[in-house]
Formats: sequence, C-alpha cells, structure tokens
Amino acid sequence: MSVPPPSPPSADELLAALDADQRAVASQLTGPLCVLAGAGTGKTRAITYRIAHGVAAGRYRPNQVLAVTFTARAAAELRSRLRGLGVPGVQARTFHAAALRQLSYFWPKVVGGPLPRLVEHKATLISEAGGRLGMKVDRLTIRDLAGEIEWAKVSMLGPDDYAAAATRSGRGGVAGFDPTTIARLLSVYEDVKTERNVIDFEDVLLLTVGILAEHEDVAAQVRSQYRHFVVDEYQDVSPLQHQLLGLWLGGREEVCVVGDVSQTIYSFTGASPRYLTEFTRTYPDAHVVRLVRDYRSTPQVVGVANQVLAAAGHHRAAGAVELVAQREPGPPAAYTSYDDDAAEARGVASRIGRLRAAGVPLAEIAVLYRTNGQSEGIEQALSEAGIGYQVHGGQRFFSRREVTEAIVLLRGAVRATTELSLPQHVRDVLTGAGWTPEPPPNRGSLRDRWESLNALATLADDLFQARGVDMAGYVDELLERANAQHAPTVQGVTLASLHASKGLEWDAVFLVGVTDGLLPISFADTPAAIEEERRLLYVGVTRAREHLEFSYSRSRSNGGRGTRKRSRFLDGIWPAEQRRARATTRRRREIEQDEDIDEELLARLREWRVSVASRLDKPAFTVLHDTTLAAIASAQPKELRQLAILRGIGPTKLDAYGPQILAVVRGEDPLRG
Repeated sequence: MSVPPPSPPSADELLAALDADQRAVASQLTGPLCVLAGAGTGKTRAITYRIAHGVAAGRYRPNQVLAVTFTARAAAELRSRLRGLGVPGVQARTFHAAALRQLSYFWPKVVGGPLPRLVEHKATLISEAGGRLGMKVDRLTIRDLAGEIEWAKVSMLGPDDYAAAATRSGRGGVAGFDPTTIARLLSVYEDVKTERNVIDFEDVLLLTVGILAEHEDVAAQVRSQYRHFVVDEYQDVSPLQHQLLGLWLGGREEVCVVGDVSQTIYSFTGASPRYLTEFTRTYPDAHVVRLVRDYRSTPQVVGVANQVLAAAGHHRAAGAVELVAQREPGPPAAYTSYDDDAAEARGVASRIGRLRAAGVPLAEIAVLYRTNGQSEGIEQALSEAGIGYQVHGGQRFFSRREVTEAIVLLRGAVRATTELSLPQHVRDVLTGAGWTPEPPPNRGSLRDRWESLNALATLADDLFQARGVDMAGYVDELLERANAQHAPTVQGVTLASLHASKGLEWDAVFLVGVTDGLLPISFADTPAAIEEERRLLYVGVTRAREHLEFSYSRSRSNGGRGTRKRSRFLDGIWPAEQRRARATTRRRREIEQDEDIDEELLARLREWRVSVASRLDKPAFTVLHDTTLAAIASAQPKELRQLAILRGIGPTKLDAYGPQILAVVRGEDPLRG
C-alpha cells in the first residue's frame, strides 16, 4: 500500500533546517557565491537546500538550474536529495554528461550528420598510434600514456605545446618516453581518431567548448536555458572545464561554487585549486561562506585531521578551513606498528573482528591504502578470518547477474496489485530470485549473491522510510542508480585506495601502510607533490566517523630488516615511543584474546551500562564505548590494575566504574550495597 508523498517544505522550513553557516549559503540566491566547505560539514545539504529554497521562494525555475559535479554517483546523490526536497526538475550532471547532452543536440545542426561515436577506452587507439611510431607499448604503458593524453587535453595543450609544458610541470619520462615522443604520439593519436570517426571523453568537452565559442546562436540558446549554476568539488576543476563553465555563464555571475582546497588530490589529472582560491579575484563582489562545523566525525577524528593540515605550516593552502567537531566524543585514534606486512594484515583483520563483535556493521568499516597493490595481503587476512569484503572499484554492483535478474522481476512487479508495504513487497519478489531472510552460513558465491539481493531489500527499507515510495518509485530509483552506477551498501568491509575513498565515509577507517615511501609516495619529489600527499592522508582521516586506526609495518616480510619509517605526516601526532610500546603490547594482548569474548558477559556489561546511563541521564556510549565493553568481555579482568590497561579505561572511568565493572565480571550485582 503506497503512502502519499509529503508536501514539499516551504522556504522558511528549508532555512530552519540548517545551521547558521549552511543557512547563509541557502539564503544567498543571487550573485557569485564561494563556499569553502570542510570535510563532513554538510556541503551537499547546503547546496541542495539552496536550490530548493530558490525554487520555493519563486526565485528559481527548476529547469533553469544546472548543478555540475565530478562523478556520476555524486550527481545521482544530488538528484536524489533534490527529489526528496520536492524539486525533481533540476539538472544535476557531471561536466561530461552535461556537455555530451548539449553536443549531441547541437552537432547535427551546426556540423551536420551524426555525432562521431564516443569510445570509452583509449587502449586500442593508443596501441595503433604507438605502433605507427614504432613505440613498444604494453597494457601498463598504455594506461600511463592514456593518463598523459587526458592531462594534455584537459590542460588544453596540443602536440606543439605539450613538450614544453610537460617539462615545466615535471612530467618528463612518462611511461619511459621523453616529452617529444609523447607529443608525436598525441598528434598521431588524433589522426587515428579522425580516421575511425570516433571521439574520446575529453573531446566531448573540447568540441562543446568549440561550438559554444564559435556559434553565438548556440551559446545564446544554452544560456537562455540555464540561468543558475552550481559547481561542486570546485577545487578539482581543470582548465578545460573552467573554460566550459565560463562559456555557459557568458559573462553572467549567477554561479555558486563549492570546494575544499584541503581535498585537492587530483593535480596529476590536470585539476587545479587556483580557480577556487582565486574566485574572489575573478568576482570581486563574491560572497564567501565557510562551512566548518563537522557533523561526520568525532572530536578525536577531527583533531587528528586538523593536526595533519596544521603541520603543513606555510605550505598550507590558502582557503583551508579548520574543522570544528559537533559530535559527542568517541574513542581515541589508535596507532600500531607491526614487524612485517603479514602481521599488519592479520592485526587489522583482528581489530575488524573486534569491531564487528562490538556491533559495528562490516559495511561501515573500510581499509584504505595508498596503492592498490597493498590490498592483496589485507584480502588474504580477511579471508582467513572469515570476514567478508569488497574491493572498491571491482565489478560494478548493477553489472552483477543476480542484480540485473532481480531488477527484471521488480519491474514486472510494478503492475501487480498488493496490500503489502514496499519493504514486504520487495522481499516477496526477491524471494523468487533466491533471497532468504537469513544469509548462507559460509562465504563464497552463494553468500555474495545473497548480499547483493539483500542490499536491494535494504534500499527498499530506506526509501520507504525516507520518502514513502511505492514499487514504481522504487524501481525508478533503481534504474536511476543503475544508470549512475550508484550502488547500495553491501555487507562487507570496503577495501579502497585513498584516491578512490574520496566522497565516501564509514564508521571505522583503518589507514594501513602509513610509511615514508607510501605516504608520501616515493615519487613525490617536489614540495607541491609532497603537500598533495599530505592532503591525501587528510582525505583518508576525514572518511572516519568514529573509529580511526593507523598502522604500518617495519619490514615487508617476516624476519626482514626493519628499515621502514612511519610517515613524516604523523610526526607530532603518533604517540611517543614509550606510549607506543605499551599500546602495541596491549594491542597484541587484545589480538590474542579476540576469539575469547564471553558473549554472556558482554550482554551483562551492556545491561549494566544502560542502567548507569539511565541513572545519569546520559547517552549509553558516554559511559563506556562498545569496543571497551568487548575488551572487558574478552580480558575478564579480576583486579583494577588489569582493568586499567584496557583501551578506553582511563583514570576517570576507573574511579567511577571500576568496582562495578569487576562485580559484573564476577557475576555479582554491581549496585549491591
């Protein structure tokens, strides 16, 4: 039985739902606006509410607003949130998607004939061009050359300009070839494309820029369609994207840009933060709003993030914000060193197991690393521990066979008449695809299939609760997400590179391999490159909501020389050697005890915590955290000194609750007497 959708909020209701800084963003509906938004400060909320407020106040027409961002997932999130605010008609797209839409429409009128075929991958074209030049290229070489071609094109460099610009930018020797050779490759690559009548993704932007610049009637038509522009992740804009935005605007100033210079981590692709940092030079009358209230992370996580940036000193980027935590305190960040890579992987898997036992869902845990090659050992350790995981960037969710088959069934169910609620109806349909209320007991293909189907069921719960959608609305959302590859959460630990983690967040984040040589990476050999590596660590830190753990190994293999050094970015943050030694010893004890958690004792400890929290009128987690309760249930201390060495038990907690905790461990009434 469907539930009528709620009425769109009024302009006043929209503004009342925001904090003071977000309200300043949403209230400024005209003129150039620059939003310097720190991680976790609600920038997406601010800009979607700004658009919705403009529509509700009668200042914007939805179809005249164009919001652009950098990933299909982020664009889909913008559209989803705007639909939830009762504003479904706004165009929210990536730069490429918006440009391709315009190019496809105007090409037949301006150039004539159909638009050349868009190729998704450059490998075949590069291989052909390299062969003509006698260059020996393999799969890895082609990947590097593709990246260089993309950098040249988004930087608006032709073959004649490339060599000098690449040398100035320190990009010599890409894939083992000198800049002059790569310049020749650029020229022949363009010849191959012309002969095959194809274009690549960068051409989509270049050709759109060309048509808008050379045909005033086309530019006027686009500008009459779009009157208001919002650009998210503005620190990642390339010169080519910036020029396209300028042509869309056509001298107008109705633009809102949002970005965080501290999350500039894609300079190697041609992105430049200078358009964000110099926005007020371009628009002297621009309003600037800083979003600094961090609603994502605990004060402990925010403190580490601020320390990482503060250590940059005079290298810190102009416009960087210092975050102010808004959440209740959580556990301190943890720092662990290991003898070798295998020990680190096992230790991380063990810590993940403890978090799971403490109630943290696996889907809310991530392991982040600098290079993809670091994942293998972690994958093996998780597999040996029986912990499910998914590698971010692996097979796409909506490409999985069980998901495509389930969507066919769900689309068919749209026509069915039923009194079931959406969550019940979806589960009824998914049962026919192999879903069961309980998961298969073991890992493997059956469990993987179940988790994919269960993710669809969970999404139905979320959409029904948030928007009261029926089966038709649910299927529309699925198709929208499938088009954007916006997958719901699967129950498993996420493994991802730091670059791939941007824009995501989890309850618990493990940053592994934090050594010099990886952070910063060994080939970061200029001050600018090293500071970008620092920002990459900052991005990793700010992915964590509550639990944050750093680790590294002193040697690659068991028995190897321990020559590795922890990352210089953690100098002054990583605990002193004596404290680290005690923490490492304690962590080893915890790891050894991982399989010995007394579940009955853990349940009694939770009951005791609830009674204490109720008596004090405080949230339960402020008494003791779940991970601390799990540590107690594992160690089963008999004396206060044994309790004192457990993580999360400081002098204050020990004095306040120590005797009561020991009574619970003994099975006695903690409040007796």
